[in-house]
Amino acid sequence: MLKDVIVIGDRIVSREALFEKGLKASRGFHELGLGEQDAVAILMRNDFSFFEASRGAATIGVYAVPLNWHNKSDEIAYVIGDSKPKVIVAHSDILLGIRDAIPGDINVFLVPVEGKSVSECEATAEAKRIFPGAKVWSEWLEGFSPWTEAPRAPRGAVLYTSGTTGRPKAVRKPAMKPEELTQFVKFQRMIFGIGPGTRALVLGPLYHAMPDASGRAAVAEAEIAVLQPKFDGEGVLKIIDEHKITHVALVPTAFVRLLKLPQEVRDRYNVSSLVSVTHTGGPCPPEIKRQMIEWWGPVINEVYGGTEQGCTFFCRSQDWLRYPGTVGLPLEGTRYAILGDDGKPLAAGEVGEIYARNPAYGDFTYVGRDEQRREVERDGMITLGDVGYVNDEGFLFLCDRKRDMVISGGVNIYPAEIESVLLTNDDVRDCAVYGIPDDDLGETLVAAVQLKDGVAKNADAIRDFLTARLTNYKVPKSIEFHSSLPREDSGKIFKRKLRDPHWEGRARAI
Repeated sequence: MLKDVIVIGDRIVSREALFEKGLKASRGFHELGLGEQDAVAILMRNDFSFFEASRGAATIGVYAVPLNWHNKSDEIAYVIGDSKPKVIVAHSDILLGIRDAIPGDINVFLVPVEGKSVSECEATAEAKRIFPGAKVWSEWLEGFSPWTEAPRAPRGAVLYTSGTTGRPKAVRKPAMKPEELTQFVKFQRMIFGIGPGTRALVLGPLYHAMPDASGRAAVAEAEIAVLQPKFDGEGVLKIIDEHKITHVALVPTAFVRLLKLPQEVRDRYNVSSLVSVTHTGGPCPPEIKRQMIEWWGPVINEVYGGTEQGCTFFCRSQDWLRYPGTVGLPLEGTRYAILGDDGKPLAAGEVGEIYARNPAYGDFTYVGRDEQRREVERDGMITLGDVGYVNDEGFLFLCDRKRDMVISGGVNIYPAEIESVLLTNDDVRDCAVYGIPDDDLGETLVAAVQLKDGVAKNADAIRDFLTARLTNYKVPKSIEFHSSLPREDSGKIFKRKLRDPHWEGRARAI
């Protein structure tokens, strides 16, 4: 059985070899003149070099800036212009697609397409022609001895919000104090369960906060760390079975896709090795989570929080089965409050905006946006824009994103509730519910639906399905069918791209 290795597809490297390259990267970055507060951009799919670059940066107190490789050239150009990295380490083929976004004064390092050698990768050869002075990452590293000096106070990644409204914001945290680092490691081990002797599977692109955090933990400590280059439902089950995976980190969308696998496929693989499965990155529909617990057992945990707040609430299967839909109780040391529109605390059971802060995750800034940073804080606590409530025992329940809430005829409607029901329809592959303008009600509901292959479009059937399960005012009046929806690998959907056409030419957007 493999031990102390990182596996991506059919490629395997030892932890020792990866760490050594990371320390060579530290030395190389230092020789380039990078110091604390500087940044290294990483534009890669899930690959070993991602960890080499991020570890190399962290060791000498440099920020890593993971870039969303799905983004277009103008979006990448904005993030690079905002974060001002001195170095970019990128897959050659991705870099070619956004060549106009790369400034001439940045140090460019090329990584061949996964699994290809330098001589086999045509994209690398072309990128070397297009970017004068660009170097091949692996060849450049070999010119340095590993960093042997004491590591500097580590910086994490500078993570960009998804930009649901306007341009994305850069969330940057200062170097962790020793006491913060101790608490941080404690919570990360509790949340993800990853430590020595565990066998971890990390799902999702590493440019997102959860895969980045769980991936770092898995690479650093797990007996084996497995990453998928791209999500594949049956592939997940095969990895769990083949590698006897004990710990998994993923997003709720993965559950939906796994449950849509044919029963004979699900029955083909043994998942009894699982000890802890942690999900985050958005609400999980209650029926979806119940089905996953029935399938995988009471090993499914949930964490609520965000890059700005840190991890603030945690829920194990046992508590969720007592209170279906909860995201759990506050982690030790977390301060929180549910506040009304007037900023005053609400009683148990009343829905309001969720404010919380876990000091173990340190403070943060929105780079260059001090006013927006002040807007999200009240009494030292931070909001992510979510609304919800706590019950009498302090268990937190999410209702929706504040900006996603639809007010129709004066009634607050939470699209997440409707989406949770829609996803249980056997004919539905994906969906999003949002509000569009209505001259009478202010807003009315639309459901954007992606059907499974071969299913005929039938709006009445969708409405009948919802009417049988929801109050009438929660049933969308309009059903729009799409061949695909603008959803990131993280599971977050870009509702803005669906809503905006309906609001064009109007003075308001809510």
